[in-house]
This record gives sequence, C-alpha cells and structure tokens, in this order.
Amino acid sequence: MRRPPRSPTESIFARGLWQHALWVGLTMAAVCLALLVGARAAGWPWQTMVFTTLALLQLGHALAVRSERESFFTRGASSNPLLLGAVLAGLASQLALVYVPVLQGLFETRALGPVQLAVVLVASTAAFVAVEIEKWLGRRLDSAATPAEGPVTKVPDGP
Repeated sequence: MRRPPRSPTESIFARGLWQHALWVGLTMAAVCLALLVGARAAGWPWQTMVFTTLALLQLGHALAVRSERESFFTRGASSNPLLLGAVLAGLASQLALVYVPVLQGLFETRALGPVQLAVVLVASTAAFVAVEIEKWLGRRLDSAATPAEGPVTKVPDGP
C-alpha cells in the first residue's frame, strides 16, 4: 500500500510483465510436460498428477507474486492472511478432489500414493521458485545499476 497505483493507461505488459508471464508460463508448461511423460512411463495416474500439479503451481505463483521485488520470505506468510487462507483453502480443495471418493467420481481423479503425492508437491513448487529467482535477479540488477556511494568530497567555495 506504500507504492502509488499504476496508471489506468498503463499496459498490462508494462514493467516487464510480459517477460514474467513468459518465464512463469514456460516454467509451468515444462514442469507439467515433464511430469506427464514421467508419470505415464511409470504407469502412474498421470492425469490426476498433472491436474493437481497445475492447480498447486498456480497457488504457489499467487503466493510468490504478492510483491514484485521483495521475497516472500522477507514479507512473511502472515503479511496477507486472506491470501494465505485462500491458498490453504485451494490446497485443501484440490486434495479433496483427489482423495474424497464422491469428488473423485465427479472429477474423474484417482487417489495418489505417497510417492506420487510427494512428486506432485515437489514439482508444484517450481512456479514459486521461478518467481523468487526472478525477484532475486531483479534486486541484483537494480543494485548493480545503482552507483555505489563513495565518500562525500567538499567543494571549496569561491576562488
């Protein structure tokens, strides 16, 4: 709330947003495709795994983009309790779709085993990690572009 709002005439692709969308979109696509190939080869319920991973990737992305430059860990999970609640509710809903029999029938999902769930949980952190890396690089580039302040030299007055 400390920064001014964006101009209504500003494009949604201003300030590097198109690069962010490309970076995160490619990350999510790569994770989902790799998971699809690996899960199918292992004979695992790949559709449920990819569906769950994609949903959790979006939740991780929502947590990470809470700030454009500051790390999630600097701000803390409690900096926006409503967002944290929404993410936890989304996680619970997604797990219900996978493990509650009535919902499995509606959404055609299959229960995941412990190893399969672990793979999904690890894979679904990729968007969060990608955004945190993006923010870290942005902070590094900003600090490199800002000239270091040296000692102040007093300029003599007059001739």
